[in-house]
Order: sequence, then structure tokens, then C-alpha cells
Amino acid sequence: MQDMFDISIIGGCGHVGFPLGLSFAKAGFSVGLLDVNQKAIDQINQGQVPFKEEGAEALLKEILPKKKLTCTNDPKILLKSKCVILVTGTPLDEYLNPKLNAITKVIEEYLPYFKDGQLIILRSTIYPKTSQKIDQYFKSKNLNVHLTFCPERVTEGYALSEIKNIPQIVSGFSPEGIERASALFSKITKKIIHMQPLEAELVKLFSNAYRYIHFGISNQFYMLAEEHGVDFGNIYHAMTDEYPRMKGFPRPGFTAGPCLLKDTMQLCSFSQDHFHLGHAARLVNEHMPIHLVNQMKSKISLEDKTVGILGMTFKPESDDPRESLSYKLKHLLEMEAKHVLCSDEYMKHENFCSKENLIESSDVIVIGTPHEAYQTLDFKNLPVFSVWLQPSCS
Repeated sequence: MQDMFDISIIGGCGHVGFPLGLSFAKAGFSVGLLDVNQKAIDQINQGQVPFKEEGAEALLKEILPKKKLTCTNDPKILLKSKCVILVTGTPLDEYLNPKLNAITKVIEEYLPYFKDGQLIILRSTIYPKTSQKIDQYFKSKNLNVHLTFCPERVTEGYALSEIKNIPQIVSGFSPEGIERASALFSKITKKIIHMQPLEAELVKLFSNAYRYIHFGISNQFYMLAEEHGVDFGNIYHAMTDEYPRMKGFPRPGFTAGPCLLKDTMQLCSFSQDHFHLGHAARLVNEHMPIHLVNQMKSKISLEDKTVGILGMTFKPESDDPRESLSYKLKHLLEMEAKHVLCSDEYMKHENFCSKENLIESSDVIVIGTPHEAYQTLDFKNLPVFSVWLQPSCS
């Protein structure tokens, strides 16, 4: 292990920390990735990327020989670091309320390894005013650190390119902390935007909630059209074809993943449940699997059928199953069908089968996630159901 590190990242082997660490290492910084996932640590140290991230494998193999990246489960790495980045966000509990103590538990666990003068960067999405509480927490422990909040804003799977091209937001509680964080991010991105901490927290939450609501609008329109026997694909085409005011209108589909619903619900909590648009979007988006099953039942008796679900990740061309609505679909179909089979192009599971075996063994096919590989499949004249507007998927 190196004597000193410019940057260490707590949770450095995950979808947020790993691409960020690669980006800093490519810029010439010495970077330590601290994680409790030993499998991911071993993979990275061997030059293997633990999840699907465009460009990451080639960059990792370029960086490792330069000794700019260290991956470990030893928290002592933090004592040797000038800057510590935390990628722990605010999760939701079983009632969809933010678990505000999640990030403080991580900080408490690593508290003996923080030191005076360090730059601390909170990176993941957090509940509004959490950064202020963390700053007060460090002060209560008589730790003179420079706390900043610099939210990640990238699309999973394309983080390396987006870190370079999307402006980075920097907020903090001391001029020195803001200056140092800005200096770091200016080495890996084109533009820095300075904000107050609460503003920065709301930028991230507002952005994700805005997208979640937009998907909800499209999904609501889709269900309205389908319930009245109208092809929403034709409607969508007419709405968006060379009509500039509908540019960017999203296609319908399962709206899920580890961020959009979570961050929308954080705003609902922050507004004391007065964020009615967020609640409405959740009702719409979470109803899509139910709508799809009802659509199937209106056309086919499922009781004696084997139903195959193609795609179990939360979005196309991803290997991440977190909060995927394909699993909600699976549970619903298990109540209706004789048997349910699952397959995915990018995610392996002992109970999954190949797409070829799934088609061979199923009476009905459902597109849970429209990976590109499914667009050219021969479904052997089986009935195929999907809520996604994708060519060759229906």
C-alpha cells in the first residue's frame, strides 16, 4: 500500500465510486478504493470490472500498471489520504421514508480514520440538509475537516464519459473546502458550478424527480391508450415526429432503478407529503407491471401456461437488477401462471436460463427489459407482450 493518497473513496468499488476513482487516477491522482465487497476488490485488482461500465475495462488495465489505483478493504487507507469521498447516499425504509442515519453510521464506523485538515466530499444523493448535519457532526467530534457536497450526476453505465462532459456541482461549508474540491474536479471535468449545500442537494433530487415524473406522464398516456384499444406507438410517433415541443418526450416502459423512485420519495418526505406530483408518478409507474399482467390476462388464460420473462435488469443494456420492476412482474405472474421462467443478457443467476431455452420452454413471452439482443430473436410464433416501444419486441 502506498504511503500517501491524494484521494480515497469509501464505497469505491460500486457504480458511483469506481468510475470516479478511475477518472481521478487517469488524471494523475493517486487513488484508493475502500470497500467491503471482497469479490469486487479482487476483480478490480486483477483488472476486471465488476459491472457493466462503458470504457472501464480498458481504462483499468491502463491505470493498474501505473500504480495510481489501490483497491482494499483496509480502512487505514483513509489516514493516508488528503481527501476522502463518501458515496453512501440516503436509502429508503420499508415505508418509503429516508433512513437519515444510514450515512452517519458509515461515518461513525470510519471515524477513527478521519483526521484534521482532510477534505471530505459527500458524493451520493442525500436528503436535504443532511450535509449540514454531517458538518455539525464532525464539529461535535472536534474534527477540523473541510466538508463539501458534490453530487454525482451521471447515467449508470456511461459514467466515465459523463464525468468529463457534465458540469460538476461543488458546495461546501468552508472556503478552503470549496476551493480544494473545485481544484480536484477541474482536473476531470470541463465546468464547475458553485452552489450552497441545500441548493446542491435539491438540484440532484429535483433532477431525478423530474425524470421520474416525465416517465410517469408517458406511462399514463400509454395505459390510457391501451385501455381504449389504441396503438400508443402510432400516437407517440405522431407526437414526436418533427414536432419540436415534444422533443425529449420519453417512451413508456418500466421506470425503476436505485435512484428515481428513491429520490422522488425523499422529496415527498421533505415536503411533508405535499409533493403530489411525486406521489402521482409513483402510482402510475409502479402500476405498469400490473397493467401488463392485466393486458395478458385479457387475451390469454395464464393458469396452465409457462410464462418467460426476458430481461430482469432495471434498464436496457445494464447488468444492474436493483429495484427492477421485472421482479414485481415476476411475482405477479407467479400468482397467475403455472410457471415463470427468467433470463437476462447481462445478469447471471442460478435460477435463470438462456434466452433460447426460455423461448423453447415457454407458452408466452414477456419483455421485462428490452435488451438489444432481443430485437432479432425468433419467438417461434409465441405471443409476446411488452410495454416498451421497441422495434421487433412485439
